[in-house]
Amino acid sequence: MAMTPFIASHIAASIPENPTPEERTHAGNTASLIGIVLNILLALGKGTVGFIAGSVSIVADSVNNLSDAASSIVSLIGFKLASRPADEGHPYGHGRFEYLAGLVVAVMVCAVGLELINSSVRKILDPEPVEFGWAIVVVLLGSIAVKLWMAHFNKLVGRKIDSETLQATSVDARNDVITTSAVLATSLISYLWGVDLDGICGCAVGVFILVSGAQLVKDTISPLLGQAPSAEYVQHIHDTIMSYPGVLGTHDLMVHDYGPGRQFASAHVEMPAEESVMKSHDTLDNIEQDFKDKEGLIISLHLDPIVTDDPEVKDLRNWIAEHVKTIDPAITVHDLRCVPGPTHTNVIFDVVKPFSLEMSDEELKREISAIVKSHKKDAVPKITVDHSYVSARQ
Repeated sequence: MAMTPFIASHIAASIPENPTPEERTHAGNTASLIGIVLNILLALGKGTVGFIAGSVSIVADSVNNLSDAASSIVSLIGFKLASRPADEGHPYGHGRFEYLAGLVVAVMVCAVGLELINSSVRKILDPEPVEFGWAIVVVLLGSIAVKLWMAHFNKLVGRKIDSETLQATSVDARNDVITTSAVLATSLISYLWGVDLDGICGCAVGVFILVSGAQLVKDTISPLLGQAPSAEYVQHIHDTIMSYPGVLGTHDLMVHDYGPGRQFASAHVEMPAEESVMKSHDTLDNIEQDFKDKEGLIISLHLDPIVTDDPEVKDLRNWIAEHVKTIDPAITVHDLRCVPGPTHTNVIFDVVKPFSLEMSDEELKREISAIVKSHKKDAVPKITVDHSYVSARQ
């Protein structure tokens, strides 16, 4: 058994750092097939000793393994459907089938928890003696070892191919380690001290599985609802864009997730207005192509020209950016330009309003306008309020 962590690590290490869709599908299928075989063997072993011993908690644990096998079958189908190429009706591919598969697995975990609670309550109300045998100990210890390996294996592969389904399967296997350990402890206590805890243990295990399943539902449904990209990924895109010569800033990033390995993005990039448009456009083309070639991310970049040779405009931009933070530290300013006239100066800019700010767009405009006018008497602020589509932690 000491070799099993090595085997899991070896299989995960064989997956490339940036796997192609075909390599992702192969890795997902392999993990699912391993899960199907191991869970069926565990269900047969625990089901046999559970029926012989008359233990509701052991039988319920075997049913849990059987549902895990069904979950692995769902995962296998999910990987197969998600690997289908883009077509006329689905130009972004079918990657979200994998998220749907993860959601089905999570719902099945909840169903197992509910059924285990139901059968355990019946055992508490109508208790029956449990026959203890050392075969129970051997089977349950073997199950714990196998599930520890499966949790480790699915976690490694799930991280390597960025799979919510395998991450959910890893958590489920970890839960199985806890539940089977509880069943084993209950069997030993009942044998050594004659205290019948079978139904109580089964009920506690069922509640634990149900709570874990509910958390899995929450985690797997979030990508389907359009969750924000991680702060780390947003920072990576920002830093990469800023690393190119001539780039002054970037904002209005949007990332659209159509399944693992199928992300699309768009952003605005600030470049010097005095620079040749053709040169700036060439830089943006290079950034887009590099993202596609190196990371598989299709990103569209919009050029925002920024006046850099007017110190008054630069100072005003910096002053406004600093002072709007008195309203909320997360507010940012971009695309500022000035259009002077004989009686007033139009100060045109965008602000990004954080979701946490409990203020309407119009109220925010009035607050910022007052700040700008307090500094520049002839200013007529023309403000556009944007909303962030990335993590609020940025």
